[in-house]
Amino acid sequence: QTFQHYFKQINLRSTMSDEEDTQVEGVGEAEEEQEIVECKLTEQLCGDSLSLLCKIGNGLSLAYVKMELKSKALTDISIISAFVHVRYLDISDNKLESLAPLSSLTHLLTLKADNNRLTTASLPPMPYLQRASFQNNKITDTEGITHPLLEVLNLNNNQITQASFDSEALRKLSILEMRGNNLTSTAGLGLPKLQRLYLAENQITELTDLDKCVALKMLHLRGNGDNTNPIEKLDGFSKNMIALQYLNMRGSKISSLKSEIKKLKCLPMLRGLILKDSPVA
Repeated sequence: QTFQHYFKQINLRSTMSDEEDTQVEGVGEAEEEQEIVECKLTEQLCGDSLSLLCKIGNGLSLAYVKMELKSKALTDISIISAFVHVRYLDISDNKLESLAPLSSLTHLLTLKADNNRLTTASLPPMPYLQRASFQNNKITDTEGITHPLLEVLNLNNNQITQASFDSEALRKLSILEMRGNNLTSTAGLGLPKLQRLYLAENQITELTDLDKCVALKMLHLRGNGDNTNPIEKLDGFSKNMIALQYLNMRGSKISSLKSEIKKLKCLPMLRGLILKDSPVA
């Protein structure tokens, strides 16, 4: 197969719309630190925030399973540990520094804890948790994220420097968002069920462990590297990545397309390659 024939199979659309632009732009700017005024969650507020009456246990009892506590300026939610039947919880836009009170909420299906002051997303394994979002916090690592049914995880705009996910514990994870962190490589992101991986606006210069992502369909690496150590080559891809269809390398420093494009021959399903704002574009 000639280089020209292979090149025609790649849809090099430098003007293709980039879904990351609207999600990353303007996010992650440092906020002014303000004095924290203690605000405890009360039983009255819990009651007012509950909705969605459902059957529980053996179906002979009822309980409210949805709790909305967004934008309440909360610093302490200790009392929430008593609401063990909650399945859908939103505690976004508060001033929380700990998720410890959630340990007893083992029936959680979805959890939103965006825009708080969390430094960790660690929780005991939640047996039913499927979707979790912790974007715009101060989380520094990925320890303690070991929920067996988790499918969607959002860690955008935190301070994570290295990923260390347990592939055995996260056997269902298919969508992972880690835009706007401090990652320098893709080490620790080799999750076999992952289908979409969003890593824009990090400092990634090395692609490793991606050979384990055998189900990966979309990989977003826009705006990575830096002036002293930019991404200049299309290294790190493997023949094991048989499902990859879309690769976004916008803003990279790749300057020689003819020599680099050959490295993508191992990706039989690749149909979209974005190199906008790169020297080769």
